[in-house]
Amino acid sequence: MRTTTPDSPTTRGRWRRITSAAGTAAATAAALVLTGLGTAGTATAASATPQTQTASPAKVTWAATPCATPKHKGDLACNSLRVTGGITAFEKQQAARNDVTPKAADATTPSGYGPSDLQDAYGLTSAAASNGTGETIAIVDAYDDPNAEADLAKYRSQYDLPACTTANGCFKKVGQTGSTTSLPTADSGWAQEISLDVDMASATCPNCDILLVEASSASMEDLGTAVNEAVALGAKFVSNSYGGSEESSDPSYDSAYFDHPGVAITVSAGDSGYGAEYPAASRYVTAVGGTKLSTSSTSRGWTETVWKTSSTEGTGSGCSSYDAKPSWQTDSGCAKRMIADVSAVADPATGVSVYDSYGVTAGWYTFGGTSASAPIIAGVYALAGTPSSGSYPARFPYAAAGTSALNDVTSGSNGTCSTSYFCTARTGYDGPTGWGTPQGLDAFTG
Repeated sequence: MRTTTPDSPTTRGRWRRITSAAGTAAATAAALVLTGLGTAGTATAASATPQTQTASPAKVTWAATPCATPKHKGDLACNSLRVTGGITAFEKQQAARNDVTPKAADATTPSGYGPSDLQDAYGLTSAAASNGTGETIAIVDAYDDPNAEADLAKYRSQYDLPACTTANGCFKKVGQTGSTTSLPTADSGWAQEISLDVDMASATCPNCDILLVEASSASMEDLGTAVNEAVALGAKFVSNSYGGSEESSDPSYDSAYFDHPGVAITVSAGDSGYGAEYPAASRYVTAVGGTKLSTSSTSRGWTETVWKTSSTEGTGSGCSSYDAKPSWQTDSGCAKRMIADVSAVADPATGVSVYDSYGVTAGWYTFGGTSASAPIIAGVYALAGTPSSGSYPARFPYAAAGTSALNDVTSGSNGTCSTSYFCTARTGYDGPTGWGTPQGLDAFTG
C-alpha cells in the first residue's frame, strides 16, 4: 500500500499543491481556482466560489475536480480541472469565425474543443472516420459513475458520432473483478473524471468500443487490479488519468500491474507542474504530458506550447527516483525513467468539451488537465491498430522521433529544474512534452 502522507516533502500531485496553500481559503475548501489568460496564463489562489472573482470576463477560471483530493491516505488523485467561468479558446475561436463578440456559453452549449477540433489538430480526421472498428479502449478510474452510459450518449449525439451503448455492444461497464452488477460506490468527483475520459476516447476514436473498468477505491492496488482486469477482458489500449507521489515500492507495482506486452497503456503525467508522478513513471507505460493548444495561421492551423499556469499548476515531468529507464529512452541527463513520452492538449483555458450529469447540474462543461491528454493518446494508439504481440507500445513514438509524425513542441516550461530539458521545451525530446504531439498515426504503430 502507498504510504506517503499529505505533508511529505517529496509528495507531488494534488496533496502537495493543496497543503502548500494551507493558509488559504482555497486549501480549506480543497479547491484551487485559477485564472488563465489567452497566452501564458496566471494562477492565483482564490475562494472556492469562482463567481466572486473580479477578473475580466475574458479570463478563464477553473478548479480541480473533487477527485483531485484523495479521500484516504495513500490514495491516488485524478488529474483533471473543470472550467468554472470566463471565455474559453474555443468560444473565442467560434466568435472569430462568426465575426461576433465572444461570449461565455451556458451549460446547454459545448464550450470547449470537440472531436473535429482534436482530430484536425492532430492529423486524425481521415483515420478517425475509418479506423478503430473492433478495437477496445479501456478506461480505468475509481468508483462508479451511474450515469456514464447516458452521459456518453449525450456527447456522441451532440457531435454525430456513432452510438456506443451496452445494447449495441460498443459500451461495457464493469467493476475491478469484471462484474457488471457488483460495482463500486458511486462518487460524483470521479464521475466527472470518467465523463472526461470516455468522451476523449470517443473524440479521437469514434469507431472504437469502450470498456469502463471501475476500481473499488483510488488505491494503487485497486486501480492496478482494474488495469489487469481490462487487459484480461481483451482491451489492447488502457487509459489511466490518475497519479501520486513516487515511492520505493513502485517497481513492484510495475511488474504487478503494468507489464502487459502487446497493450498500449497511457498514463497522465500530472497537473502539479515539474515533478515525477507514478504510475506515469512506470517504464511500461506511455506517459502523456500536457500542452496549450491554440489555433494559428500556420500551415498546420494550430500551435502548441507547454501547459503551465503557475509554479504549482501545469503538466508534470521529471526524472524518476525509482523506476528503471526503458531501453528505448536514451536521454543522457536522467539515469532512470524520464517523464513524459508524448503529449496532447491539457490547458483548461484551451480545454475540451465534456457532458456530465452525476452530482452536478446536467450539462456541458469544459475540462483540462493531463486527464484529458491520456485518453486522447489512447485513442490515437487505437486508431493505429492492435500492437504486435510482445511489443511495448511505449517504444513506438521513439522510433518516429524527429519525423513529421510528431508535432515538436519547442516553447514553454513547467517549472524550475537544474537540468533544463527536464522542465523546459526544446527541439527534440524534452520532459514536459516528450517527443511532441501526434500528427497522424505513424508514431503510434509498431
